[in-house]
Amino acid sequence: MSDVKSIGVIGAGQMGRGIAQVAAQSDLDVYLGDVDLKTAVQGKEVIAKGLQKLVAKGKINDAAAEALLSKINPVDGIPSMRDLPFVVEAATEREDLKAKIFKTMDENINPDAIFASNTSSISITRIAAATNRAERVIGMHFMNPVPVMKLVEVIRGVATADDVYETTINLAQHMNKSTVTSKDYAGFIVNRILMPMINEAAFA
Repeated sequence: MSDVKSIGVIGAGQMGRGIAQVAAQSDLDVYLGDVDLKTAVQGKEVIAKGLQKLVAKGKINDAAAEALLSKINPVDGIPSMRDLPFVVEAATEREDLKAKIFKTMDENINPDAIFASNTSSISITRIAAATNRAERVIGMHFMNPVPVMKLVEVIRGVATADDVYETTINLAQHMNKSTVTSKDYAGFIVNRILMPMINEAAFA
């Protein structure tokens, strides 16, 4: 089990919502943030609607849905996550945006915190360069849809510390995910395999 009891998730879009849901389902306290509090609240509302569909199908009961939602706390931006031990960035796949977010995280969140990026292809080493704590930065690539897909790619940057890697692996496993470790290479593992397959399908 991971020793992380609470996490921040930056980005209340599809991936961020999925990560927040799975984390809450694993009994972690989740702090969900986006560009503003309103967007974060809307993200939680979308999660609630998805859970109600599961209730209607008999896959979970109302009590379980309510318990899960009670673990998700919308917050007003990155400064609200200052005391958290682990923060996952799940913003749009743009390197300039991620660099800006990581710089803001570095300036506002306690220096011992671990920063993980859900990027599917951008170099973790380059993302980490936006901070003054490259050794505390790692890739944690969840697959879409997060509540269904079991795999998480864990990507070490050049400077990622051993304890950060071990904590991230433990956290993913605590969230009932299977992990693979990738080198910090374009596309990591999944996309390096997937893209040629898509190309071959188009050629065929």
